[in-house]
Amino acid sequence: MTASTPAKNALPWLIVSIVVIALDQWSKNWVLASLPEYTPVVVIEGFWNWYRSYNTGAAFSFLSDAGGWQKYFFLVLAVGISGLLARWLARTPRGDWKTALPYSLVIGGAIGNVIDRLMHGHVVDFIQWYWRTWYWPSFNIADAAIVGGAIGIAAFGLFSKPEAERREPGLGNKG
Repeated sequence: MTASTPAKNALPWLIVSIVVIALDQWSKNWVLASLPEYTPVVVIEGFWNWYRSYNTGAAFSFLSDAGGWQKYFFLVLAVGISGLLARWLARTPRGDWKTALPYSLVIGGAIGNVIDRLMHGHVVDFIQWYWRTWYWPSFNIADAAIVGGAIGIAAFGLFSKPEAERREPGLGNKG
């Protein structure tokens, strides 16, 4: 164990990633077996449909019509980011949930969508939110975990005081 690796690191938080992957893959299997393609199934009238669709791109169908190379680009990107976040988890104290939970959510979501790209060549989306004639792009549980994790990383990173300030309230304040 190196000096930068805590004795009780946050790697057990990868259980959250496994749960996200399992829920994501279970839900997509249900969608593929149960929902018709490109046909809304109302969940809450005027707000929420199940809507089976496919995305060969990234968020909001970014690069979806790029010709096929984007599949490999997003695979490498997702695996690379997941590996980096897992490395950071290994250096994070186990009790630092404000860091560990968002990293674990992003890892689980990224790997969930990687599985889709490897198995189907695209990502299966099925949650569609809308209001009147405005439709949010369809998404899935993996996407929700990635967005939730990214929001957590940003929010906890922006609004958290550095550890030195938490231990010594007057540190860094010039009176």
